[in-house]
Amino acid sequence: MSNTRARHLTRRSVLGAGGALALGALISACGGDDGSGGTASPAGGAWTFTDDRGTKVDVAKRPQRVVGYVATAAALYDFGVDEQLVGVFGPTKLKDGKPDPQAGNLPVDRLEIIGNAFGEFNVEKYAALRPDLLVDNMFLEGELFYVPAESKDKIYALAPSVAISAGAVSLPKPIERTAALAAALGADLKSAKVTAAKARFEKAAEAVRAAAKAKPGLKVLASSASPDLFYASSPNMNTDLIYYKELGVDLIVPDKLDKNGYFENLSWENADKYKADIIMLDSRTQALQPKDLGSKPSWKDLPAVKAGQVIPWQPEPRFSYEGCAPLLEAVAAALQSAKKTG
Repeated sequence: MSNTRARHLTRRSVLGAGGALALGALISACGGDDGSGGTASPAGGAWTFTDDRGTKVDVAKRPQRVVGYVATAAALYDFGVDEQLVGVFGPTKLKDGKPDPQAGNLPVDRLEIIGNAFGEFNVEKYAALRPDLLVDNMFLEGELFYVPAESKDKIYALAPSVAISAGAVSLPKPIERTAALAAALGADLKSAKVTAAKARFEKAAEAVRAAAKAKPGLKVLASSASPDLFYASSPNMNTDLIYYKELGVDLIVPDKLDKNGYFENLSWENADKYKADIIMLDSRTQALQPKDLGSKPSWKDLPAVKAGQVIPWQPEPRFSYEGCAPLLEAVAAALQSAKKTG
């Protein structure tokens, strides 16, 4: 997570808390340990899962009514968790009623939306869903993402919660942990859909590695745009950027980061501080897009912009192989076609 949303974290005194394993190690046949903290019985008996806070959920039976942060729920859905999902919070629908990109493949029209924006979480709606489990991502040590600090005690009292660490860890890890949670909830990680998505992800990762090796010296800047500021993101905090670095991508490291270490605030007059051949620009709905930046002369003068080497970036990936494979493919394609700008 970064930039505009991380700025909210700072303003609210921090909102969130928190080498691929073989897919088979994550499998939890109903009954037995999934290898990553979850167990369940074939007859629907006792269910446990230890999350990335080290919190162990131990309940009498497998949760049947799950509410989640939209990106977490969408990733679970990709792995095969379906009917148990009853509600979501976070960016779920756009103003025109269409699903927000962060909702992925979720059937949003059948889910109860208990909050659609930062700071929104309707506790009464949540309680009415009779939740068995709350699932969420966590970007910083502490609380769950998008769970308002002022009402968290009421929320946590209604159902146990599971957090997947999504900050300062490499991309495969939260995917593996989400898969483990999905398996513990009854999903079949050996399904053709899941295994095909994993194969696509691995192929895309190798494409990024090969493209980076073939184009040494290409400088890449991950960024986000707002009306007043241009944010240069650190590749040491976002899960995807950490992974791209591991694959050989030469990502620019800003030198004056915010207190949480996610990004550097730059005025538009100083947007050219870092010389990038490729700009990855935050594509989330709250961030400005290239079409919105025509009035910023400094934007149009950036070498990567002049060269047409700006690609969308999703700082909050959907932590499934299906959700992340296209992101890696886009980075590989950008590296393959890019040229040095100076």
